[in-house]
Amino acid sequence: MPQPPPVRPRRPGVDALARIGHLFPDTDPSDTSAHAFPDGGTWRTEVPSVEGPEALAVVLEESARLDVPVHRISQGSGIWMLTDTEITEMVGACAARDIELCLFTGPRGTWDIGGSTRSDSGGGGLRARGHDALAGCVEDAVRATELGVRCLLVADEGVLWSLHRMRVAGILPADTTFKLSALTGPVNPASYTVYEQLGADSLNVPSDLTLDHLTEIRRVSAAPMDMYVEAPDDLGGYIRMYEVAELIRRGAPLYLKFGLSRSPGIYPYGAQLRDTALASARERVRRGRLVLDLLARHGADGGMSPLGARLPGALRRFAAPLGPVDVTLVLEED
Repeated sequence: MPQPPPVRPRRPGVDALARIGHLFPDTDPSDTSAHAFPDGGTWRTEVPSVEGPEALAVVLEESARLDVPVHRISQGSGIWMLTDTEITEMVGACAARDIELCLFTGPRGTWDIGGSTRSDSGGGGLRARGHDALAGCVEDAVRATELGVRCLLVADEGVLWSLHRMRVAGILPADTTFKLSALTGPVNPASYTVYEQLGADSLNVPSDLTLDHLTEIRRVSAAPMDMYVEAPDDLGGYIRMYEVAELIRRGAPLYLKFGLSRSPGIYPYGAQLRDTALASARERVRRGRLVLDLLARHGADGGMSPLGARLPGALRRFAAPLGPVDVTLVLEED
């Protein structure tokens, strides 16, 4: 949905620098994204790495205390690392606050027995290795949606396509959304479009993409983009708080993810990591408050989607076959 030209935000330091003769180059209006969420908003918020009911309770308490609006909560360890009771508790707590809950689907290559992911090349990365890993992700998706989860995090294009076909076939609820993992994120307009067509409803992009890269993507796709404003160390540790207004202008519709650098990894989560998980959950919300304060100081805090908004709007898809896929190979003779 095309939006009216936004009020131009104040750029950081512009007035003070102008007084000493250091003028900022003007922004190019043609770089502004022409897209928005279906509710008309240009940005939403996400608190990632919320690994269970206890961490979720901390996030909800801190977000209320610091007045940090939250549209989405996401988890990284995987659905299979949570009991039915834990999932049900998280679903209920998020529903009470009208927050979307997103849980990660099952087995992935970095935890598998194959050694390629630990090689210098990184091998197949997070992809689901073999039929059984694919089936595990499908099992997770069915179980989670039966327990009320309506957003699933996916790290494999085959899993994404399979789950999208299940959604089309009615095996998964029609309002289930699929979020592409930051560890799989596309880095160019063509790959972004492919993932959208495979069924992604929001796509994490690496936090080192430039503003020009975001504009290039927005010229070919309106699918919502997820981006760490502060990235975990294993994703580069980038902190881009002062760029948030421009990230929104160039990348809308955009989920602002409040990550945390200089923090130990907690995947897969268990009680042995409890203190770290709870402390980092609390600090992620505080980082969110810092981002929102920056936006307000620069006059760029308008355009947030209403709380409770979660759907991505109409997106482009490949035709999804509902019956068996014909995998017959036809070999031409010389």
